[in-house]
Amino acid sequence: MYNFDFVKPKTLAEATAAMAGEEAQALGGGQTLIPSLKARLASPTTLVSLSGIKEMVGVCKGDDGSLCIGGATPHAVVAAEAAKTYPALAKLAGGIGDPAVRNRGTVGGSLANNDPAACYPSAALASATVVTNRRRIAADDYFQGMFTTALEAGEIVTEVRFPVPEKAAYIKFEQPASRFALTGVFVAKFKDGVRVAVTGASEEGVFRWAEAEAALSKNFSAAALAGLAASADGMITDLHGTAAYRAHLVGVLTRRAVEAAA
Repeated sequence: MYNFDFVKPKTLAEATAAMAGEEAQALGGGQTLIPSLKARLASPTTLVSLSGIKEMVGVCKGDDGSLCIGGATPHAVVAAEAAKTYPALAKLAGGIGDPAVRNRGTVGGSLANNDPAACYPSAALASATVVTNRRRIAADDYFQGMFTTALEAGEIVTEVRFPVPEKAAYIKFEQPASRFALTGVFVAKFKDGVRVAVTGASEEGVFRWAEAEAALSKNFSAAALAGLAASADGMITDLHGTAAYRAHLVGVLTRRAVEAAA
């Protein structure tokens, strides 16, 4: 580690002011950022902790029927409080890491870091809106590649709004040691169509499988995916699996997610 200033504001206004400084970075649960600091992959001069901001914690139902989750809400809270309204999202949150991770890691932190193997980006790409201290960003515009988002300097994820689908499910093939998604697929059926978002597989981070979305929008069943195969181009190859293996998992997990949702 190295020397840096640590600030723990109590309000969003205080956090916004603290983030105005040069090289300041927001700190959620620290599950991605702290290891990055230790490895010298990140070197902010000021860490602004968001864990003490009560207005950024909680799960509620929005006026439009969407599920609104505060950016500083831990995964464990989402797993418990979203269970009745959005079971698929609650299950996703309950399957992240272990109890220690689920009680420290936050929704906003996960989306801000956009780790290519994180679970939340797949749920968010299924039509969520990311709310910051400055604006609202549609998920399709928010994710811009591995560890890259539309967030600008000083911008904080204050809330994430998830439209509740008619049917949904998240299935992941996890790396047993870290419980990160070796590949994970979130399928959500809305009145106007189906979203299929894939995490853990691509070198570009989370992405939508358009061919599967088109097929499932016409016929929401695993049978509709017959003959479809995700391309291995651009998929991750590492010690856990080849690009071809991950592409195969995308197809298998999408079918399982559709069956689980139906």
